[in-house]
Amino acid sequence: MKIKKFYTGKTALVTGAGSGIGEAISCNMAKNGANVIVTGLGIEQLERVCGLCRSYGVKAWPFEFNLEKRETIDDLISFMEKENLKPEVIIFNAGISQRALALDTDFSVDLKLMDINYFGSVYMTKKLAPMLKAAKCTHIGVNTSISGLFGFPLRSAYCASKRALFGFFESLDLENDNIKVTFIIPGRVNTQISKSAVLADGKPYAKMDAGQANGMDVDLCGKAAVRAVAKGKHRKLIGRIELLMCYIYKYTPWLYWKLAKKISAT
Repeated sequence: MKIKKFYTGKTALVTGAGSGIGEAISCNMAKNGANVIVTGLGIEQLERVCGLCRSYGVKAWPFEFNLEKRETIDDLISFMEKENLKPEVIIFNAGISQRALALDTDFSVDLKLMDINYFGSVYMTKKLAPMLKAAKCTHIGVNTSISGLFGFPLRSAYCASKRALFGFFESLDLENDNIKVTFIIPGRVNTQISKSAVLADGKPYAKMDAGQANGMDVDLCGKAAVRAVAKGKHRKLIGRIELLMCYIYKYTPWLYWKLAKKISAT
């Protein structure tokens, strides 16, 4: 009930909301009374998610944009200004993964992942700076994945881009009393992210990893994320047994180095 009270009447902005964790977060916030700006790639997907959100009696606005193209982020900001939309909750969820060895990965792929997973969210935050400074309180959720906590085979650029988010958004939180940041840290969740991952040359991986297919239910992940933001948690680990690696890395790093090379990266 406290969670519903937190979201009711608020406006939320979610990136990467056309599917997967972003969709689950959008729908769960709408279920708890929030109006949702549903953003990402694929207008049909965004319209579909908006329809699901509206079924809970809230307002929902679809907006297609691409984090690699800064001008489309500018267009999103202009749209919100025109519609007088000032989100009290912002979820930076959009991202792309990787399935390639570090030394085999073309540098253009490293740049692409940093652009989408890190710089896009940073640029958007800076474009929202006037609104953030003027707001009484803004809650920001940042999807970093457990890959942002440590390195992992076939994920060098992905891990680097996700880890960078901690540095920027922790600093943002510490600098501003009216901004509360929650790091959403999921493990393996049953989404299509592995299919859209890129190979060493930038081509699509286009496969469903077994680990992904057997991952946590995406709706449960969305519910956990929505609760964590409402409760103002700084970090929220979400997942199953794979979360043990987070504690192993922190408390027994020597064991992490042994296990990380043996666990299937797909």
